[in-house]
Amino acid sequence: MAGRINDDDVKVVRDAVPIDTVVSEYLQLRPAGGGNMKGLCPFHDEKSPSFQVSPSKGLFHCFGCQEGGDTIAFVMKIDHLSFSETVERLAAKAGITLRYEEGGYNPTHQRGERIRLVEAHKAAAGFYVEQLGGEEAAIGRKFLAERGFDQSAAEHFGVGYSPAGWDHLTRFLRGKGFSDKELLLAGLSQDGRRGPIDRFRGRLMWPIRDISGEVVGFGARKLRDDDNGPKYLNTPDTAIYKKSQVLYGVDLAKKDIAKASRAVVVEGYTDVMACHLAGITTAIATCGTAFGTDHIKILRRLLMDNGSARVIFTFDGDAAGQKAALRAFEDDQKFAAETYIAIAPDGMDPCELRLNKGDAAVQDLVEPRTPLFEFAIRQIVSRYDLETPAGRASALDEAGPIVARIKNGASQHEVAVQLAGILGILDTQFVVKRVAQMARWARDRGGRGPAGPASSSSSSASSSSSSYDSGQSPALSGPALNLRSPAHRTERELLKLALQRPELVSPAFDAYGVDEFTAPPYAAVRQAVEDAGGAEQGMASAPEYLAGVREAAPNDAVRALVTELAVEVFHGKTIDEAYAGEQLVRVRLRAVDLRIHDVTSTLARLGTGADHERHQAVQNELWVLQQYRQSLRNSGAAAL
Repeated sequence: MAGRINDDDVKVVRDAVPIDTVVSEYLQLRPAGGGNMKGLCPFHDEKSPSFQVSPSKGLFHCFGCQEGGDTIAFVMKIDHLSFSETVERLAAKAGITLRYEEGGYNPTHQRGERIRLVEAHKAAAGFYVEQLGGEEAAIGRKFLAERGFDQSAAEHFGVGYSPAGWDHLTRFLRGKGFSDKELLLAGLSQDGRRGPIDRFRGRLMWPIRDISGEVVGFGARKLRDDDNGPKYLNTPDTAIYKKSQVLYGVDLAKKDIAKASRAVVVEGYTDVMACHLAGITTAIATCGTAFGTDHIKILRRLLMDNGSARVIFTFDGDAAGQKAALRAFEDDQKFAAETYIAIAPDGMDPCELRLNKGDAAVQDLVEPRTPLFEFAIRQIVSRYDLETPAGRASALDEAGPIVARIKNGASQHEVAVQLAGILGILDTQFVVKRVAQMARWARDRGGRGPAGPASSSSSSASSSSSSYDSGQSPALSGPALNLRSPAHRTERELLKLALQRPELVSPAFDAYGVDEFTAPPYAAVRQAVEDAGGAEQGMASAPEYLAGVREAAPNDAVRALVTELAVEVFHGKTIDEAYAGEQLVRVRLRAVDLRIHDVTSTLARLGTGADHERHQAVQNELWVLQQYRQSLRNSGAAAL
């Protein structure tokens, strides 16, 4: 595991790669006024652009779905990468060498090794693609054509051919400067009696890419009868390839999976090709291994645990396919998404279905779906004689615990009712109570009940995202945020000035207390500005200052609000010192008025019988406040 990237290097990367340049790779931007750019948001469907980019501040924000952040945050979200992966990618684009901290090894060497292995795979992929056009590869082209894939399909998926000789690729990559050690570590070559030889020979080649689009391995299909190897041969586990942690086609499918909150899991490379060419662009497949926990993690990042997310498995109808479906169901509760299964008529896989019945048949395959739990239950129940009481009881004993694993109480009840119908047990409530009892037993034995990690994380995410819908900050209390309130509109405008034009409000703004902002979300932003060193810090470097404020925010909700305020346009026609002074005075006047109200109430409660000194002190405070209010009204910003 690589060490932590040096903080100073992260700042250099953030400043070196313009956010508008990066965003423009994914969507079209046009001027929005005030130096900002706008376009259609890549994170949700919209007809008019509400997605804004501020090149001068290095931030983006969507006023439709509320996504926002800096360049690093954008790449992390759109390409579904980790923080370190994103920084490394942007650093490579900008030609910046990163420094790493922690550990007792040389992470720079490790990262350098990874880059070399990725580069070797990229070169190998190009080599294989070029070979597919040669005379020897006619058998590979015939294989593709027989399955309905033409040259453009092969090019789209990067399909290639590995020559049948011993070391064609090895010699090619040596000529590109790669060492034998690197080729062995990459899994592209293997030890022979006289040195390294090609691992893949005489096969059709599918490049396997990680979620960022880098080639990290290959899947190779046998073409000739004299090939004694397995039907499919994959890259062995290497420093950059773990078959349990990659999904074939995810680089092509990730955006549509995230956009549609839907993924279709098929069994092979040609099935992925068939689905994509038929318009099912959310199809992915495992690479020679069962669908497991690490694959679920990848999909959850793409689906973002959306409550409406769907995962559809298309397994063959044979015994092996049914076994794979049951194995997938064992991990079903690790999804926040709903899972379904689709089995083609006559047991055909998507590739065969497209070839025999066309694209429409493939599209139909993933529409009439059966819930995976129902399929699993029916597979279990089918082994028992439901004509006898003993058979129904035994089927309930085996299928009941599966239903009991469903975390959501309402869903568990509904499925239990379905189970009663499948079993033919007329006393539905008996089955419901029996399943509930099994769920309690599982919890008592240490199993997680309805409030397991998936559901609790889902609810916590929900509460986090809605913390400002009600206007309540987790750490602050007070009146809810109301943009119709003149006071809240002024506070918002002042915070926008402090974030976007700090030179207009400094140093006066930094003397304002957090309690002068009556909306809790705005008070939280004011506190974040203070924790980041104050608005005066923004007069030196806007991107660095805003990054500091965002880092100082106590949670994602406040961080998102900082980003929103940093890119939102001002209400005033002319943004100058006079306009800034007006906002400063309005916020301060509001605070003074509230304080006068409180002191007046205190004075009334004290009455005439109160301690003279105490009464006099309160009266003096009231007089000073009234004088200050009058001065603010008469002199404006000069009285601050």
